[in-house]
Amino acid sequence: MDVVLLSTYELGHQPFGLASPAAWLREAGAKVSCLDLAVEELDESKVRAADLIAVYVPMHTATRLATPLTERLRKLNPDAHLCFYGLYAPVNEDFLRGLGAHTVIGGEFEEGLVVLAGRLAAGGRDGAVSATQREPLISLSRQRFLVPDRRSLPLLDKYAYLSLGDGQRRVVGYTEATRGCKHLCRHCPIVPVYNGRFRVVQQDVVLQDIDAQVAAGAQHITFGDPDFFNGPAHALAVVKALHERHPQLTYDVTIKVEHLIKQAEHLPVLRDTGCLFVTSAVESVDDRILTYFDKLHTREDFIRVVGLFREVGLGLNPTFVTFTPWTTPENYLDLLTVIAGQGLTENIAPIQYAIRLLIPRGSRLLELPEVTELVAEFDEPSLAYPWAHPDPRVDRLYEEVMEVVKQTMRAEATRPEAFAQVWRVAAAAYRESTGRSDVPLEPPAGPLGGNVPVPRLSEPWYCCAEPTEEQLTPSV
Repeated sequence: MDVVLLSTYELGHQPFGLASPAAWLREAGAKVSCLDLAVEELDESKVRAADLIAVYVPMHTATRLATPLTERLRKLNPDAHLCFYGLYAPVNEDFLRGLGAHTVIGGEFEEGLVVLAGRLAAGGRDGAVSATQREPLISLSRQRFLVPDRRSLPLLDKYAYLSLGDGQRRVVGYTEATRGCKHLCRHCPIVPVYNGRFRVVQQDVVLQDIDAQVAAGAQHITFGDPDFFNGPAHALAVVKALHERHPQLTYDVTIKVEHLIKQAEHLPVLRDTGCLFVTSAVESVDDRILTYFDKLHTREDFIRVVGLFREVGLGLNPTFVTFTPWTTPENYLDLLTVIAGQGLTENIAPIQYAIRLLIPRGSRLLELPEVTELVAEFDEPSLAYPWAHPDPRVDRLYEEVMEVVKQTMRAEATRPEAFAQVWRVAAAAYRESTGRSDVPLEPPAGPLGGNVPVPRLSEPWYCCAEPTEEQLTPSV
């Protein structure tokens, strides 16, 4: 059985979603090729030889990029069995089958891919296209993971790097200690698949995967768990053991504001074991919007977390969904005021100022009458429910902010410089909306000791957002 595993995009990481099933399939006797089209060209000879082509779609942008790719794959090898797997596969099942997918697998996909490959091998290549899916659309089985096999993936230095803010760079590896999430945030794409559950990747597997990446040159590891503190005992055991094995290795994780407060006593452990920064999906500082999102934290909780991180000496990477149906020029400027007042302009990637809410199939936001009355019919090309803000001035503000962000990124402006330009646009919109001139067109100064350059990845983290044209343009 000749299998090709394809990835189109995963935020600049070497894809765990290729390396993990590659190990499973190879152990089952399959010949496996991994192609990451974010950093390499499509190898047409491997596609033509494949019995099974499986495309990994862990996020919205990856799925959008896979759409035009599918036609090319089918022309190159019309006899291959085409599978889509990953978080965004089951919620877009009908669309993907319309593109020609024979099998769609979500959740814990490794076991399903092995069963599929075995079934196709038993039936022979002639029956590959006609084979009807028997594997579950969503599997939440408690798998015993294998150590990911990264041998046929591009080298780590082809991916996003860590900048330490002083000109130094570190090669970054990527792994996952858990999947899914025990929370039910309304805007989150994980919820329709995992529905409040998460699954653990065994500690020995995580550590051996990191060992292999360190041997391949990794100096920093990104843990891709949706929330590293879904299982705090497991998480802390992993990083303590990791630090013993590789005391010079640094890492970063993603954790909810709610968990950062509840598990605050563990923040020094993260710091002492090499954690440089924590990404946290703050989303908003407007409590009304946070309630719509069902985030289970408040504006004051976020400000408290900023203080905790300063006390502990950890970097904080807040992310936001800045443009929602409930955004106003007033509360947008309020967000910028909080960011400046807390001294966070160095912590926030400019793209975060222009994140527009994405509403995909299965979103719990569709439970809200305020949303269902606003959205148009599902748009298959964009894989989302289109929406326009009730106040056209807010959509205009979004477009102006996005243009500013693009310009500052092209000009390689510093984060504070980008913030200042966004502030000017937002202040002008506030003045137009309110008829008041009490807000200065220049941003306020941050607190003494704030706005110090912080470690950051060269590929900004974003989620629950409409992708930009740049993100939908392959880099190779």
